[in-house]
Amino acid sequence: MDARHPARLKAPARGLLREERHPNSVTAPPVLRGSMPPRPWAGFWKGLGSAALSLANRLIPPREPRAPRATPAPWECAALRRRRTFLALTVGTSLLAAFLFAQVQPDAGPVWVQVLHAVLFVLLTTWVATGFVTALMGAWVLLRGDPHSVSAASVRGRELSGQTRTAVIMPICNEDVATVFAGLRATCESLAGTGYARQFDVFVLSDSKDRQTIAAERQAWEALRAALATPAGDPAVQVYYRLRQRRTHRKAGNVADFCRRWGRHYDHMVVLDADSVMSGASLVTLAKLMEAHPQAGIIQTATQSIGHQTLHARTQQFAARVTGRLFTLGMQFWQLGESHYWGHNAIIRVDAFMRHCALAPIEGRGGLSGGILSHDFVEAALMRRAGYHVWLVADVGGSFEQQPPDLLSELQRDRRWCQGNLQNARLIAEPGLHRMHRAMLAVGAMSYLSAPLWLGFMVLGLVMLLSTGLGVADVRPLSGASLGLWAVTLTLLFLPRVLGVAAVLLKGQQRGFGGTWRLLGSALLESVLALLQAPVRMVAHSIFVWAALTGMKLDWKSPPREATGVAWRTATGQLGAMQMAALILMGALAMTHPTLLPWLLPVILPLALASITTVLTGHVRLGAWFRSVGALLVPEEAWSPAVLRKAWRHAARMSVHRAAAPAG
Repeated sequence: MDARHPARLKAPARGLLREERHPNSVTAPPVLRGSMPPRPWAGFWKGLGSAALSLANRLIPPREPRAPRATPAPWECAALRRRRTFLALTVGTSLLAAFLFAQVQPDAGPVWVQVLHAVLFVLLTTWVATGFVTALMGAWVLLRGDPHSVSAASVRGRELSGQTRTAVIMPICNEDVATVFAGLRATCESLAGTGYARQFDVFVLSDSKDRQTIAAERQAWEALRAALATPAGDPAVQVYYRLRQRRTHRKAGNVADFCRRWGRHYDHMVVLDADSVMSGASLVTLAKLMEAHPQAGIIQTATQSIGHQTLHARTQQFAARVTGRLFTLGMQFWQLGESHYWGHNAIIRVDAFMRHCALAPIEGRGGLSGGILSHDFVEAALMRRAGYHVWLVADVGGSFEQQPPDLLSELQRDRRWCQGNLQNARLIAEPGLHRMHRAMLAVGAMSYLSAPLWLGFMVLGLVMLLSTGLGVADVRPLSGASLGLWAVTLTLLFLPRVLGVAAVLLKGQQRGFGGTWRLLGSALLESVLALLQAPVRMVAHSIFVWAALTGMKLDWKSPPREATGVAWRTATGQLGAMQMAALILMGALAMTHPTLLPWLLPVILPLALASITTVLTGHVRLGAWFRSVGALLVPEEAWSPAVLRKAWRHAARMSVHRAAAPAG
């Protein structure tokens, strides 16, 4: 599709060169078909059998000397050491907590209930400890650096090869058109200023079904092409639009369809989400990193959350900026070349992706079978199985996304993610996957399984106390073991937040958060709101897990991209059942076991206030007021990057035009 690279085109397509077309003449480049055949899954039990057979072969002395293993790369040796340290710290923390818990657990109820209660405690403590240790490692990286990770600084000053071609693809489906095309225009304008714009093409890949939305997308695409046109008539950045008629396998199917049609034109593709905004410098840096690391199959950026003004979104973006970056750096520290892929704001080597990352459906019936729902973790695992590296590069700036504007929108998104991650757990035993990515598939499932496990742990504890008439005083709350257990629990839960704030202060970055006192006040406010929302998430995720395991119908919708607030009727309709259950439980405990009620209020009271909390935190004006007083600020608000300012300005202009347009 480019005269500078005729070798990439079949002969019939060479007459339709980009320079010979009018900017608005076609919606897509010439098709250059490529193959992307999926490899059937072995299945969980066959995978276990294959692993057992492989282990047996290793134990049996070979008749002939085995070929020597390849010398591991320096980063692989470092990763092994770090993972052993990670495992030792996690297990040590869990054993300490288990020892203290064994001394304070009430001797009540049947033995099997006590054993199950203790097992759940150890399992959940281990889960919390993994996040705690990851944050510790992230704090270490933030203060000391990491010589083994891939860094954007390593390609600073490097020129991008003129032969490199990169596609920027944005799959969408019934999204808010203003959000999509405002961010995309800002991204394209930023890319046009890099000097490398002609080595990038942009694709909007639509799976929308609503006719009005499709018409608005086409109109916005044409307006974007016109806005990017140069005086000579050639667009500064080539932007294409495709409306897929056969909408199979959701986003993963849309990306695969692009690869089969046009993937052979390009060396790399950058995958964006509908609310993604990336600077041109970030896109060029990713392409340079792929050139500098030919064994890299996927390079994932650490996205910054920014965009909405609701109190919910503001707390989420503040938490991601202060505490979340510790988890990101910690994962980068112990995962290295076997990192996560989050499905967007990442660059992928197209040829390797087409040859190794096609997704076959999972055989069987029920909610955990069929087409792959959460494709990103699986694609990363397949890329690593093929011998390519998957890197998380935290210092690539200019990569942004939006948080859901309210709690109900977040839970709507989590409903999809829950079923997808539980489905991925069926692939843990697939032959050839690396241990790191097997662990990631398990972590993805545990992210949602932990909710019903926490709920079961608390219910078992309450049943144990109620079944024998014991009260809280019988648990010996003032003993040394009790105080030690409380200290360990609070450390695991809150030290990452403390470390995040401390890191900001030590790096002298508090000005971007409104100053020291505003930073501390914002951290306290975010912690309080997290405590209020955590029980609601726990109950909702438990319901989602039950729905996924029982095969209940999944309503697969993207969360809203625009903040419109949550109506009281909507909040009570969605959360009324858990509120009523919490109020009934509070009343029953107040009448029968009043000494237990104060200890359970941190869980029950937030459930009883669920709709109130959801409506208030989803209120745009309340969030704007907090910003006006300097609360929950992030550096991107104190000093907004140019690409974000342009995206917000374009979105405001498009919203005004849409409001002024005739109803027809």
